[in-house]
Amino acid sequence: MRRKRIPTAVLALAAGLLAGGPPALAADAGPTATPAAESYTWKNARIDGGGFVPGIVFNRKEKNLAYARTDIGGAYRWQESSKTWTPLLDSVGWADWGHTGVVSLASDAVDPNKVYAAVGTYTNSWDPGNGAVLRSGDRGASWQKTDLPFKLGGNMPGRGMGERLAVDPNRNSVLYLGAPSGKGLWRSTDSGVTWSQVSNFPNVGNYVQDPSDTSGYASDNQGIVWVTFDESTGTSGTASKTIYVGVADKDNAVYRSTDAGATWSRLAGQPTGYLAHKGVLDTVNGYLYIAYSDKGGPYDGGKGRLMRYATATGTWTDISPVAEADTYYGFSGLTVDRQKPGTVMATAYSSWWPDTQIFRSTDSGGTWTKAWDYTSYPNRANRFTMDVSSSPWLTWGANPSPPEQTPKLGWMTEALEIDPFNSARMMYGTGATVYGTENLTNWDSGGQFTVKPMVQGLEETAVNDLASPPTGAPLLSALGDVGGFRHTDLTKVPPMMFTSPNFTTTTSLDYAETNPNTVVRVGNLDSGPHVAFSTDNGANWFAGTDPSGVSGGGTVAAAADGSRFVWSPAGAGVQYTTGFGTSWQASSGIPSGAIVESDRVDPKTFYGFKSGKFYVSSDGGASFTASSATGLPSGDSVRFKALPGTKGDVWLAGGASDGAYGLWHSTDAGVTFTKLSSVEQADTIGFGKAATGASYQTLYTSAKIAGVRGVFRSTDKGATWTRINDDAHQWGWTGGAITGDPRVYGRVYVSTNGRGVIYGDTSDTSGGGSGGGGGTDPAPAGACAVTYTITNQWSGGFQADVKLANTGTSAWSGWSLNWSFPNGQTVSQLWNADYTQSGAAVTAKNVTWNANVAAGSSVSFGFTGSWTGSNGKPTAFKLGDQSCTVV
Repeated sequence: MRRKRIPTAVLALAAGLLAGGPPALAADAGPTATPAAESYTWKNARIDGGGFVPGIVFNRKEKNLAYARTDIGGAYRWQESSKTWTPLLDSVGWADWGHTGVVSLASDAVDPNKVYAAVGTYTNSWDPGNGAVLRSGDRGASWQKTDLPFKLGGNMPGRGMGERLAVDPNRNSVLYLGAPSGKGLWRSTDSGVTWSQVSNFPNVGNYVQDPSDTSGYASDNQGIVWVTFDESTGTSGTASKTIYVGVADKDNAVYRSTDAGATWSRLAGQPTGYLAHKGVLDTVNGYLYIAYSDKGGPYDGGKGRLMRYATATGTWTDISPVAEADTYYGFSGLTVDRQKPGTVMATAYSSWWPDTQIFRSTDSGGTWTKAWDYTSYPNRANRFTMDVSSSPWLTWGANPSPPEQTPKLGWMTEALEIDPFNSARMMYGTGATVYGTENLTNWDSGGQFTVKPMVQGLEETAVNDLASPPTGAPLLSALGDVGGFRHTDLTKVPPMMFTSPNFTTTTSLDYAETNPNTVVRVGNLDSGPHVAFSTDNGANWFAGTDPSGVSGGGTVAAAADGSRFVWSPAGAGVQYTTGFGTSWQASSGIPSGAIVESDRVDPKTFYGFKSGKFYVSSDGGASFTASSATGLPSGDSVRFKALPGTKGDVWLAGGASDGAYGLWHSTDAGVTFTKLSSVEQADTIGFGKAATGASYQTLYTSAKIAGVRGVFRSTDKGATWTRINDDAHQWGWTGGAITGDPRVYGRVYVSTNGRGVIYGDTSDTSGGGSGGGGGTDPAPAGACAVTYTITNQWSGGFQADVKLANTGTSAWSGWSLNWSFPNGQTVSQLWNADYTQSGAAVTAKNVTWNANVAAGSSVSFGFTGSWTGSNGKPTAFKLGDQSCTVV
């Protein structure tokens, strides 16, 4: 949660992101890979949370409409009926991976169907592309994009301040966006379609976290940090006259316009020496509340203030709940109860020890109470109880001494919101989850309010490595910030992350192929060992001993029988050991920093790769010999694996766009490699259960094939490939790790950089699908079945998925599906097919990559639409002249 998560191969990505056009929801008309012979269902292996949630936004017009933004994992919409979050940016593709970082969100108070997101992950060179503003008219089900001429920093310092993006609550075609990096204040007057800089805004900001940082990460100007409209100064259809803007400048933190942005001036009398993290306006009582910190956050901050500005008189009042000398934190989280505007709450966001603090006032900041306080040190009295039974790992398996408690009330608590329609409900973000309560008003009556995770559906872990052993738990994961988990049930949150020790980040893990109870993991830890072992398939762990010089996890490999291990840690050369790492010895013949893996049959054979060279050890890692193989990627953005069950069968993926890049195969333990000509680029490789009748395990990769980036599968040893994801399911960057499931045909586990572990299951559960699929019939004429599912519905809009199955005996080489809506619904946007609509009648036709549908297989597409009155499902579908069974 405190660490910057950057895709491992950022520098190997194409130099410059694709610009312009809507996000990839509509079908790609360019060259494509072999079409999928069946559809895939994608879900998260549940962890629930796992990362920083810097912003929560409630719509002020419609009850139960709320959004959350994450620093690297996209945006989410609250689903009240299930108390879960729905991801909204899974359509972000490989080239635009930076757009999974959301620096701000704005929900339209005039038209609740409209929502906006300012996206971009880094303002320095780590993200090669510029930021963008995404706009949606269907609550984030689909998006259109406007590229900006500067970068945005969803994962930069200061990301918890805000919101930087705001919609005028009177004239909703007007939006403002505060930019970082000295780019100033920007405005749109056409609902986010076009943007221009507010040239007369007087201050672009000047605060940087660390001017000496040569990477540009901590030395970037944090810029314009929030925009707040005074809705009482406008009427419906006319722009609000008064606008407040927060600037990252300790001497000039707040500006105001009283003429709808025509002119601006610094608010007179304002305090200096602090940054204004949030500005929240109570128009009923005429107060602008401001939370101040001496640092930009989200995890620094040593002093803070809360101030109240009377908008009518210009009077400033220090309403800080504690004396400045007693603060060891900054204030950031800030909210007003819209049902009872005199009630205001704030957080001490950077109070790490012993806990965060939440303050509450019911008299506009005149007096305050705390969420917890000391009785007699170190004993605490809490106004709350914590219930983390839905996410038990939030205790971290800790047993701290008072005044610390576990689970903590939180940390990095920069997002804090009282539901504007429900005084009893509050949500707040932490570095690991979204917490909330639905009996907040107990605070005022002297009772306790209950805090629970309100995070299901919001998955925000960064994935470094994945393993699916042949027995035991189906999934083991190596994750940033929260270490990793052992999933015995993908649909349930595991009870605890890996402990003993708790790595802050696990960088690599492996199991013994013929003895899967033996597992090893390595990772980062501020102090303590960097390697751990398990003899019960990852259920319990014990620490190994570090060799001298180790500073980080690196990569690790277990011998096929678990008798020995090879480790390539950060800070030291490659090491090997027999037994469980009580004594390590240096390997010879292989450079420091090499990636290491094991042969899955011969326990004495290990492999390594570094800077274009492949290395092989036949003596258990004691010595390595460089292979004479040439033509491999020259850099280190490479992942390779050996095939279970066959000695010396190795697949290697990786490279960079300015050199060798693709997928290579060796059948002689790396002596020679053959590059697959059909694979243009590849970044991961994994194996899963073979298809029915296939003689070779199924291959999976995150790759570019036939001009298309996606997740691909091959059931014929790489001769042909099927893209198994679609444009609505891309998850930004998926180059960290991939593995199939050795027990379930078609199941694949995909790593993301902020959306957790995604797993996919095929509709072809028999495993009979081929790599190529398809047929030769000129038009579909056989039996068909249609499943029409409304996946989401809101006032005036909905989203639906359509699955078309070939239930006949002949393959289709093209298809055209017709139906009529019973209530006059209208398709707004449709993906994975082309469509036309005339009145209620709709025709959906295949695109190039999904034209071929084998007998017994299916194809799927989805769309968003609008409705009035009723939203009944179509009752009849035709494939050409053939009526389909409605499932």
